[in-house]
Amino acid sequence: MRNFYDYEIWQKSIEITKAIYILTKKLPESEKYGLLSQMRRAAVSISSNIAEGSSRSSDKDFARFLEISIGSSFELETQVIIGKEISYFKDVDTKEILEDLHSLQKQISKLIRKLLATS
Repeated sequence: MRNFYDYEIWQKSIEITKAIYILTKKLPESEKYGLLSQMRRAAVSISSNIAEGSSRSSDKDFARFLEISIGSSFELETQVIIGKEISYFKDVDTKEILEDLHSLQKQISKLIRKLLATS
């Protein structure tokens, strides 16, 4: 069994989740059940699926959970962009979060390819 704590992608996803929780505090109360909730759930989903997938016995199953994780990262990226575009984050530089997401997406994709090449 794999230890998800050892994966840099899991560690990085936790850091991104913390940043998203801080960022979403800037959203208006009217977004409590909209964008705020969606962004937090997508962020949590990234690390959660890495952790859950690491418990699977086959590389193919782990890769499937990583694919869900990367999908959540793209969902979150889109939500950050939307928040910026509609001026919810006008006083916040979202560039670092987006760069971190892009880096994470590349790392997850690389691990997926590696896992599927060996299965």
